[in-house]
Amino acid sequence: MERDSTGAEPAKAGAPAGGSLRDRLRSIPVFAAEIPSFDPVAAPGDPVELFTQWLDHAVAAGVPEPHVMNLATSDAGNRVASRFLILKDAGPRGWSFATGSTSPKGRDLAANPHAALACYWPRVARQIRVGGTVAPESPQTSAADFLARSAEARAEALVGGQSAPMESVEQHENELAEARSRVAADPSLVAPQWTLYTLRPEYVEFWQGAKDRNHIRLRYTAAGDGGWDRVLLRP
Repeated sequence: MERDSTGAEPAKAGAPAGGSLRDRLRSIPVFAAEIPSFDPVAAPGDPVELFTQWLDHAVAAGVPEPHVMNLATSDAGNRVASRFLILKDAGPRGWSFATGSTSPKGRDLAANPHAALACYWPRVARQIRVGGTVAPESPQTSAADFLARSAEARAEALVGGQSAPMESVEQHENELAEARSRVAADPSLVAPQWTLYTLRPEYVEFWQGAKDRNHIRLRYTAAGDGGWDRVLLRP
């Protein structure tokens, strides 16, 4: 049986919701919405320009939170972890996101700067993948990013200790209340560990799904002259 790009078999329309988890997973429909067209020949030479076009289309199409991307990192022992975060910017310097330098992802990046970003917009059957090397921005740039966050987001970052064990929800609520008071008393307060990171891409890949499984994959690869080489990949 034909499989999609993830290796899963196509869903069967009208399949029962009961039964084994495998059967229930196989019964979930894919590509149920209207899928846009994509002509790779007409794609711009810069992947950021194409991403901007796709992002604007996703927003217009009602894709929920299209700025959310998955970040995959690995530690010094090659143990891989992934999580979702917000893309802060994309441009000639690379693709930016922020976190605390002492968080698990911050520690991973300190040990191994190679990382990958990916997003999937099922409503329009589009996927973008970015891989490359990550470096921290300057303390001044990181501080500016921190101060651009909402007061609630700044308070949460000031609490710190991301992913560390805690005694109770009440403990965190008390710490968060104290951090809110600190932000209110000093709006210029910056969490010292807050860091804006930029992934300089080695490649950017755009995937457009198709109901007939004739998916389109266009990969941009960084060239030595600062430009991009483009190639179509098999689905």
